[in-house]
Parts: sequence; C-alpha cells; structure tokens
Amino acid sequence: MTSDALKAAAAAEAIALVESGMKLGLGTGSTAKHFVDLLGARVKDGLDVVCVATSRRTETQAKGLGIRVVTLDEEPYLDLTVDGADEIDGELRLIKGGGGALLREKIVAAASERMVVIADTSKRVKTLGKFPLPVEIVTFGLVSTISMIEALAAEAGCKGPVLIRKQDDGSPFVTDNGNRIVDCSFDEIDDPEELADALSLVPGVVEHGLFLGYCDLAFLAGPDGVERLESEIDL
Repeated sequence: MTSDALKAAAAAEAIALVESGMKLGLGTGSTAKHFVDLLGARVKDGLDVVCVATSRRTETQAKGLGIRVVTLDEEPYLDLTVDGADEIDGELRLIKGGGGALLREKIVAAASERMVVIADTSKRVKTLGKFPLPVEIVTFGLVSTISMIEALAAEAGCKGPVLIRKQDDGSPFVTDNGNRIVDCSFDEIDDPEELADALSLVPGVVEHGLFLGYCDLAFLAGPDGVERLESEIDL
C-alpha cells in the first residue's frame, strides 16, 4: 500500500467513531484531509455534526464538502478531535506542527473530550525528536527568542539547529495567527516533559509542538493492517 492509502485506512477507522449530533474538531495535514473527505461523504448521506477547523485550509476543505463549520467561540466544548501527527511514541506523546497549525490544533484538542490521532506506522517512534520540533513564536524579538529557546533547550538536554521555517520561495512561513515557526532539530528528546516546561518559560514562544497528555487513542496504519493504541491514563 502507498503512504496515502495507509493514511486513508487510518482515517477510515476514526470515522467509525463519529455519531450524529457530535461536535468535532478537524485536524490539519495530509492524513486529516482523508478524514474530512470521509466525513463529508457521511454528511452528504445525512450525518448531522458541527465542526471546528484547526486551520483555514481545513475550514475551506470542510465547507466545500458541505460540512457545517463554526468557531470555537460558538462551540467551546467538543466531543472529539481527529488529527494527524508527525511523530507518536509508545506513551501517545506527539510531535505536531509540520503543517504549521500547532497552536490552533492544541487549542482545539484541549477543548475536546477525546483526541484521536490517525497516521501511518512510519510516524511511530521509540523516542521523539527525529522530526524537527515546531515552535510558534512572535515576530518581536525573534533573534532573542531563538537564542533563549536554544539555551533553555540545551539545559533540558536538547541541542541542535533552531531554524526559521521558510516557504518554497524563501520567504518566512507565516501561521494563520500571523506568527513565525522555528523548527528545532534535536534528533532525540529524552524527556519531552522537561523540554516542554523549558520552552514554556520563553516569553516569545506562543506554543510548542509537543502534545503531551492530549491523545488517548491512535490508529496507525501499516502493511499488516491498522494498529490501535490506547492510553492507559484516563483522560
């Protein structure tokens, strides 16, 4: 199976959790896109749901499929969020933000009763960090903020390049919130909780891409089928 087919298989498992009347958070990224496509087909068949999108891109896709999309202010409490991940470990800790929507993704996940992750098995890792950790920062004092990120991350045992994300044309990547993203190539994050605490101390950091304690169920699709990972912690 191709990578895209595996993503679609994981999304198909998650769509089975959706019931009429639910309030859903819709993730961002290539795997989440498959879920939104499947949801659109069910809405066309009569499923009644209301959704909050984690990015303008997802909102545009959902509305184009006839899915009712509202703001989180209109529906501040959600039943379920389904989203992808750039990495996931055995404790269901995640790195997210490869698509640049990590702030809205985390806000929506926090507003949800449950967060379900869909991905292919290549996203499963023993130790987080091979995928560069995205961190959303404000533009004011950008160089100073990056220096503080590097210093505090090093104290937490994480060293490596911290680079401003660029678009294909070389211009800075700008989030839906008007901020910048820096990608931190730490290779291995032995203590994600310690690093998360350290990054939260930097005033210019809006949010980081470590999702710790958010995910309680994951569907990971591989050549032998879809693996179900469930948290042992009651979230």
